[in-house]
Amino acid sequence: MSFDFDTIHPRLGTGSTKWNRYPPDVLPMWIADMDIAAPPAVLQALRERLDQQILGYSVAGPDVRDAIVADLWNKYAWRVQPQDLLFLPGVEPGFNMALHAFVQPDQPVVLQTPNYRPIRLAPGHWNLPKIEVPFELLDGEYLTPLPALRDALAGAGAFLLSNPHNPMGKVFPREELLAVANACLEQGTLIISDEIHAELCFDGRRHIPTASLSDEIAQRTITLMSASKAYNVAGLKTCFAVIQNAEIRERFNNARCGMVDSVSPLGLEATRAAYSQCGEWLDALKHYLQANRDYLLEAVQTRLPGVVMHAPQGTFLAWLDCSALGLDDPQQFFLEQAKVGLSAGIEFGDDSQQFVRLNFGCPRALLEEGLQRMERALRTR
Repeated sequence: MSFDFDTIHPRLGTGSTKWNRYPPDVLPMWIADMDIAAPPAVLQALRERLDQQILGYSVAGPDVRDAIVADLWNKYAWRVQPQDLLFLPGVEPGFNMALHAFVQPDQPVVLQTPNYRPIRLAPGHWNLPKIEVPFELLDGEYLTPLPALRDALAGAGAFLLSNPHNPMGKVFPREELLAVANACLEQGTLIISDEIHAELCFDGRRHIPTASLSDEIAQRTITLMSASKAYNVAGLKTCFAVIQNAEIRERFNNARCGMVDSVSPLGLEATRAAYSQCGEWLDALKHYLQANRDYLLEAVQTRLPGVVMHAPQGTFLAWLDCSALGLDDPQQFFLEQAKVGLSAGIEFGDDSQQFVRLNFGCPRALLEEGLQRMERALRTR
């Protein structure tokens, strides 16, 4: 079966966060949702659910749980039980719940930088100290500096992991992921693993859930996942936590504190359909996104002089180094001069002022339009 990822779906006037942030003449390539239609099977499942005509409060039934359990086994050989799953309206509430439930006021939270802005901000919501450990760039690949990480983890209450990593698109290999997880175990540090981009890995890579590394690691890990990125249903606000330690699962669930409610019936139905009916569509999407990545990489190298891009190993996000351009604020330059809305690097790390993040999860024509605008702005400045 063939799938259409090239059709441009107009989103202006639809209430889209992505397309509402800037004036209509700006091409938005910032927030991490795709300008690609959700899978046909998901859309059909939603239509059928709407035909029931009642959209009351809902819980995740056996059909949703079984679909997720089967999918985790089929994709990652990770065996979990239906009761290990808790449903939330998003990954961001999930890691904030975990910090609130498990980290004491004097315990630091450790994370790597650059990193997803809500992860960086989360410790501050609970007045927790934060330690940021920068990645090291070696031969075009971002690596974890293990000695620095071990030092940072001493006395830490939690480690916030992003894998596949946002914004760099790093897919942690088994050896590195195991070293990171073992460093946490040595210090008794809880692992909170944001794996929302798990299905979007390129070049034959396969995501490795942190908790799948060993039973011991699983007992100290809260995993946060969702269909929202790979199947482009983020607006349905549905996520799930996989917590195999029953005591941790209960404490985590009790940390809702009246702030984190149940999820919507449409989100649950989309999740069920995504994990049980969309395997062929997902394979086609990954092929398309990888081709977009390669197209973007070549364009950066040949048409955007002074911009450096290391090929992301997963996600649909590119981390562009604009240091050689000599700009005070690359994000503002491309917004004003190219009319392209990118994510500012400073959001991801204090040392990332000269970076921007570009979302290439879009039809090729939109990607090319963005590249043309950026190329023209650099040529005429």
